[in-house]
Amino acid sequence: MAISTKLSERNQGLCELCNSNPATHEYLVSPRTEAVLENQVALCDSCLEKINGQEKGDYWRCLEGSIWNPEPSVQALSYRLLHNCRSEEWAEDVLNSVEPDEHIIQWGLSAFEVADRHKDAFGNDLENGDNVVLTQALNVKGTSFSAAKGTVVKRIRLVSGNTEQIEGKINDQTIVILTKYVKKG
Repeated sequence: MAISTKLSERNQGLCELCNSNPATHEYLVSPRTEAVLENQVALCDSCLEKINGQEKGDYWRCLEGSIWNPEPSVQALSYRLLHNCRSEEWAEDVLNSVEPDEHIIQWGLSAFEVADRHKDAFGNDLENGDNVVLTQALNVKGTSFSAAKGTVVKRIRLVSGNTEQIEGKINDQTIVILTKYVKKG
């Protein structure tokens, strides 16, 4: 992909991480999806190759300079790569010496976030449409029945925003069930 003129001019045609090789790639810093100048970093072939190979080590010592770049996208990517190398003393020292804005840190660390998952009582991932078995008898509030241990609940739905709850039908009534009381069936 050809690099845009504005992105190339931002660092006088050089890679915004290593600051020594010619910039040849526009790199969109995730999780941003809009390919605008504010979300991109100009990279050289070497830096792009190291990012894609998830390289750690002394190659990234160049980040000691790029973390101070005034561009938020460069700061976020630099912070992310430094965080990935934090087991090395020099990277930890750099991270301790900078205080970027909180939104830069969040943007940088977003690559390491794992989405919250609904899990059953045994740690198995639950998905919409799964069948589960109750691991204990449950009194169903607002009804005149209780659900016996071993009851199969078919085609569950995950409760959005609460990984401890699912919805399912028992006796043709939709109820909320805590995930700690079910086993994936």
